[in-house]
Amino acid sequence: MQYTHQAVKNYIAAKKRGDRATTDRIINEVMARFNTRATDGSEAAELHEATMTVRFGEDL
Repeated sequence: MQYTHQAVKNYIAAKKRGDRATTDRIINEVMARFNTRATDGSEAAELHEATMTVRFGEDL
């Protein structure tokens, strides 16, 4: 999948290097934007896809 949102790209990089604090922060930020309707939902959809396909610490 081609990810277009910078937050999702940052999430993937953090997840691959095993940085749980950063992945948690990004999830919270994206969900806050979604919950307040500051985004159209595509960012949250991309993040959901990334959470299901990227393995934690796969670059270690």
